[in-house]
Amino acid sequence: MAAQNLSQTTYCVVTYGCQMNKHDSERVCGLLEECGSDRVETIEEADIVVFMTCCVREAADIRLRGQVETMKNYPLREGSPLTKRVIAIGGCIGQRDGQSLIDDMPHVSVVFGTHNLNALPHLVMAAVADQSPQTEILEAGDSFWSDLPTVREHSWSAWLPITMGCNNFCTYCIVPYVRGREKSRPIEEIEAEAKKLVADGVKEITLLGQNVNSYGRDLYGKPRFADVLECVAASGVKYLRYATSHPKDLTDEVIKKFATLPNVAPALHLPAQSGSNRILKAMNRRYTRERYIDLVHKVRNACPDIALSTDIIVGFPGETEEDFQATYDLVKEVGYNQVFTFIYSKREGTPAAKIDDPTPHEVIQDRFDRLVDLVQEKAYERNQSDQDKVVEVLVEGLNKRNASQITGRTPKNQTIHASVPPSMDPSSLIGRICTVQVDVAKTWYLAGHLVGVGE
Repeated sequence: MAAQNLSQTTYCVVTYGCQMNKHDSERVCGLLEECGSDRVETIEEADIVVFMTCCVREAADIRLRGQVETMKNYPLREGSPLTKRVIAIGGCIGQRDGQSLIDDMPHVSVVFGTHNLNALPHLVMAAVADQSPQTEILEAGDSFWSDLPTVREHSWSAWLPITMGCNNFCTYCIVPYVRGREKSRPIEEIEAEAKKLVADGVKEITLLGQNVNSYGRDLYGKPRFADVLECVAASGVKYLRYATSHPKDLTDEVIKKFATLPNVAPALHLPAQSGSNRILKAMNRRYTRERYIDLVHKVRNACPDIALSTDIIVGFPGETEEDFQATYDLVKEVGYNQVFTFIYSKREGTPAAKIDDPTPHEVIQDRFDRLVDLVQEKAYERNQSDQDKVVEVLVEGLNKRNASQITGRTPKNQTIHASVPPSMDPSSLIGRICTVQVDVAKTWYLAGHLVGVGE
């Protein structure tokens, strides 16, 4: 096959991890399609398979290696122009492990990192032409590659990166080592992209960064995230969301935007990680339990009906029952709508990986299970506030268990399923904003029936 392009090939992208990885995957799709490759839904149909990886937890490493190993047994599709399937590994594991991935798995064709997405087509074509593995890892990036082609998962929703990298160096976290130091986009670029997205029909924009609250410190000498919210809200987008928000940099000015900007969605992901001041210090989180609770009060004063979510790590090295109880009590006091709970995963290369911890796994598992029970109880209680209400819904698709129902998300980021009149085609509502009467409020979702169709 000629190396000039990838016409007549098919590709599939498998994505693990955070929203930033999902956005990077959309750009990988754009790059491959610009070269003539056609997207397919399964690995078996694909001539080119790209894994966009995450190395925050050990399970992601194990899952990647297991899936890549099994691909040795997958034959190429009939009619493929290639003589060998191209397997590419990118994202954070690609950045961290580089050439060693090919050393361990010789059937891998391409490895690239977090700083050189734009190189993927060249690496793929070189692997095809030379029939030899290609590896390119850059130590740092100097661009957002915001001009790269993008194929969005949904036409009505878009990621908009405003920072990349992280300067926080939490002792358990590998992200600063694989994503690099924090770098902000000029606010003028962000504003221009937001306007372009809205003109393109986007109804929901999610601002992305490892720590959006510190946006601009490197460019302007001080954080300007509140200004970003103002300029993106002025684009006229219906819903404006952002992730992730570090508590140490959440300012009163940003919190006030929940009250003053009507298109800032009433939902905030505010990772606590622990409720113990001793453990927070060991994690290098640079806030206290008291500061965190004060932020929660301020946020709820600005937006009383806001949906709060968080991340909690159970079993950080040295965590005692007293430390865990402080975390348990924090979750009980705040009453989150959603909590992402994790058992601590050692990541080589981070300071926490050097800490010995004699705590038996069964003790950690018991704490985790107790916390999950509380999380479910509080999430159920929170959702009851929407029982019998009429809520807006951005429809994302059909209910996988019942294709006669629509599925979408409320402004509070709740999943909701809704029945539609028999005379209406539910698929015609995908991508539209509807109103739904909530008939049932469960722990992790709402259910109801359609009462209105909007834009």
